[in-house]
Amino acid sequence: MIEAVDPATAEQITIDLHLPPGGPLSGMAADVRAGLTKPFKELSPRYFYDERGSILFEQITRLPEYYPTRAERAILEHHSAGICATAGDPATLIELGSGSASKTRVLLDAMDSAGCLEAYAPVDISEQITRDTAEAVASEYGIAVHGLVCDFERDLERIPLSGPRMLAFLGGTIGNFEPAQRASFLARVANLLGPEDHFLLGTDLVKDRERLEAAYNDSAGVTAEFNKNVLSVLNRELGADFDLDAFEHVAFWDDENLWVDIRLRSLARQVVDVPSLGMSVPFGRGEEMRTEISTKFARDGLTGIYAEARLEMVDWWTDPEGVFALSLARRAG
Repeated sequence: MIEAVDPATAEQITIDLHLPPGGPLSGMAADVRAGLTKPFKELSPRYFYDERGSILFEQITRLPEYYPTRAERAILEHHSAGICATAGDPATLIELGSGSASKTRVLLDAMDSAGCLEAYAPVDISEQITRDTAEAVASEYGIAVHGLVCDFERDLERIPLSGPRMLAFLGGTIGNFEPAQRASFLARVANLLGPEDHFLLGTDLVKDRERLEAAYNDSAGVTAEFNKNVLSVLNRELGADFDLDAFEHVAFWDDENLWVDIRLRSLARQVVDVPSLGMSVPFGRGEEMRTEISTKFARDGLTGIYAEARLEMVDWWTDPEGVFALSLARRAG
């Protein structure tokens, strides 16, 4: 289904809608049932981001302990021109999980200054955000905008195919993928890239345990509130009766897996009812349920991960502190 938006920019903007009939949360019941019946319970981080969760995450990005957003923005501000030049001055920027495209405007500015910018494709699961972003970018840059409202993990192959393109996946979100999920995603990215296309990836880097754990255990408790908000989503959408006060936020560095492990710990023996799933879920006192991982990377390790997906690293940029990186890759061979 294709719809145009604001008449003032109607000729510039196309919005494709590819959400299932049940909307963004259509797969929640199956995901939650699978996660809550595992020996070690887990919930998908995709359900953090309702309206309240999105507001809380925006607050997290401004916390003094949470460095990734500031570090990535610093890289973009200092190296966007070089990134675009290294990518061969692409005509189209495609952004996965675009949101409001606040950081991406630095890349758009660099492409515009180089005289190569022709089109932008924001890809996001929120229809309203995608429409707002498309209208803003079309108005600001006077370019064609092709927005896709979809779950890009499931609908990656729907992205526009005209090039040369730069496909951007920023924010370190790749770190939330389980290793097998990450390998599959990157292999699909490789399959989409043409000879002139490039993939720009944001990755948080391995660093000392103290700084990593502080970033996910902020003193203001915002990350804890964000983590427990997933229970509110389940209560609202599935009729569950999670008591948020009966769980506590836990986040720690796992040196073996190179990720921060984020969990919710039950403070008492309890049984949670999920009527829409016909389930009663027992929790032991002290039992933990994983809600997210956040993998951290090193350059050599990421080079190997790329190679396994048939991608080749072209270049690498870090912030002045060396805590975050943007890497540019192309399809190998």
